[in-house]
Order: sequence, then structure tokens, then C-alpha cells
Amino acid sequence: MPADLVVFGEDWGAHPSSTQHLISHLKRDRRVLWVNSIGLRRPRLTFRDFGRMARKLRAMGQTTMPTAAGEPTVINPRVLPLPGNAIARSLNRRLLGGRLRATMAERGFDRPILWTSLPTAVDMVGAIDARAVVYYCGDDFGSLAGVDHRAVTMLEAELAERADLILAASARLAEKFPAHKTRLLSHGVDAVGFQTPLPRPADLPAGKPIAGFYGSIAEWLDVELMADVASRLSHWNFVLIGPVQTDVSKLECLGNVHFLGAKAHRALPAYVQHWQVSLLPFRDSPQIRACNPLKLREYLAVGKPVVATDFPALDGYREVVRTAACAANFCDAITMASLDLPRGYDGSDFGSGIRDWSDVHALTRPREERQQQVDGESWDARASQVAAWLDAL
Repeated sequence: MPADLVVFGEDWGAHPSSTQHLISHLKRDRRVLWVNSIGLRRPRLTFRDFGRMARKLRAMGQTTMPTAAGEPTVINPRVLPLPGNAIARSLNRRLLGGRLRATMAERGFDRPILWTSLPTAVDMVGAIDARAVVYYCGDDFGSLAGVDHRAVTMLEAELAERADLILAASARLAEKFPAHKTRLLSHGVDAVGFQTPLPRPADLPAGKPIAGFYGSIAEWLDVELMADVASRLSHWNFVLIGPVQTDVSKLECLGNVHFLGAKAHRALPAYVQHWQVSLLPFRDSPQIRACNPLKLREYLAVGKPVVATDFPALDGYREVVRTAACAANFCDAITMASLDLPRGYDGSDFGSGIRDWSDVHALTRPREERQQQVDGESWDARASQVAAWLDAL
């Protein structure tokens, strides 16, 4: 019988991460005790952090959350959000460890696998009777925005040493860990969910073709590049979906740039299906060089052209993604993506941004070729591979 799981991740039911996608499939064959987010940084004196702390304090009043049949048992941890602090680590280990042991006894969990997607959960290693420890690394915590880098990097090194299995979401991340116990686990995609036709959302702007992006609008998004492109392509609308976490004043002043706010993950396919080009305009940074964005495969599953700045996770998809290094390249690529250009067209009418016909070919491949690029990369397939690794522990 497959081993039960005790999982440390973000808040269950929040915008689904790769961890939630995987656990949603793994929980079909095993019971799951899910522990909501243990912070990666100390709270700061900001309205945003005060709001988050207030929500966390309210949630702590109900330590075990009610969930539907077949869903994980969810615990809101009572912990001090002070990563790396010795006193906080000792207290958190005692309080949360006791709560976990009591819940495991109540639910009949017998020597589960401890799975953590957060380095801050290293203090729970040894606090419960686990048969094995799995660290799923989906981000470069040493460069991730909003993280106490020094403390979390130290905790991650300790966790990597104590883990029996490390799953890394990108090749760059895998390089950080011991090869003998590290496995590369690229992200999956819910292709059916993104390909099922949906009506056009009412808040999508009308009258112009649309280039769109969804995700956190944070410091890793190249706002200056986007502003330059949107200024040059005034006959296009640019749509950005997600929480705004950085200065976007250079975009807000442009009439053809539209911020639609955060959307539920289940609502996103409708937006991608009804815009013309999907965008990945990232800054070059250690975080982006180590990332493996979920939205890349989701964009391709819909089949719309994708225009991106260059980063390593595009390897394996470059035949169907157009990379652009500057605003001129981006403008050329977006323009071509809106046209039904013949294969072999050399792009000579679009300026210096296009160097050879293969750039055009990446944009004008049939929708089916883009979708086929992510065939076999479902979350179900990824979870089946993980299940085999877990059963071998």
C-alpha cells in the first residue's frame, strides 16, 4: 500500500503551485496531511504584511481545516515566522511537531513520507516518525524575491543533506544538490483544462488584437521592455493578469495596457484562448535562469503563439517559441504572430529583428504542433513518475 504523505507547501487551495498539482494526483492513492505555509521571511512593517499576518492569525484559531472527502487534511501551523532564528526553530519544532504527531495518531498515519517544498520545514525532520524525507525544490530560494535569502539558503543546505530524495523542477536547480539522490522533475500541464473551449471573458478589451501575460507582476517582469513594446504597438492591447507586486507606473500611463487583477487558475484558459499572442517577458536574473514557469506549457497547450525573452527553461521548446532580445524583436514577433505568414518567409518586411526564416517558422507553426510539444507532459504523467520514486524509497 502506498505510504501516506505529510506535505509542507503553500496554503492549500491558493493559486495552484506545482506541489498542489502533484499532490492532487498523488492523493488518489494515498492519504495526505497538508501543512499550510511556513513563512520564508520575517514579516515587515507594511500594510501587505499586516494583512497577511491578520489572515494567518485568524486561520490559526482553526488549526485543522475541514475539507471535502478525498481532499487532504489541512493544518494551519502555529509557528513563529523567524527563519533561521534558533529560539524560533526550537519552539516551532516542539509546538508544530506535537500537533502533527497528535493529528497523525488521530488519522491513523503510520510512518508517512515527509514531503516539503519549503526549506523552512527542515525543523520537522525527526520531529515526526517518517519513513523518508523528500525535498521538492521548485524555486531558487537563494534569489527568490521576498525571501530571507541568507537564512533560507542555510536551511535549504541542511534540508538537502538530510533528505532521502530531492526533486528539482529545472536542470539549473538540480545542479545545486547531490547527484546520487536528485531527480529532475519538470513541470506538467493540465492540457485538457486549457484546451476545452470557453466563452470570451467580459473584461477582455475589444477592438484590437491582444498580447497577454498572466502570473505575478513582480520584479522579475521586464516592465521597461513591456512599456517600450506597448508604446510602439499602439494598435495592440496588452493584458496583464495577476497581483501587482512591483512598480508598474511606466505601464499604467499607457492607454493600451490593461491590468485585470488576479484571477482563479480555472479562469485563465478562457483568457489565453481569446488573445492572439502569449508573452513571457522576463528580466535576466538568477531566479529566472533557474525557473521553470508553469505558464509556458499552459500557453503551448492552448496553441497560441508564444513570444519570450530568452531563459534556460525554453530548452526543448525553442522550435515553437519565438525569443526576442529587445523591444524591436518583440514588436516584430508579435506582429508576425497575428498574420498567417507562409513558411519560409524571411521576415524582410519587419526590420532588423528577424534574421532568418526559422524565427518566422516558430510563430507560424500550426496550433497542433504547439500543442503536440506538451503531449505526454500531463500532471498525471508527472505524478506517476513521482509515485514510482516514492515507492522505491
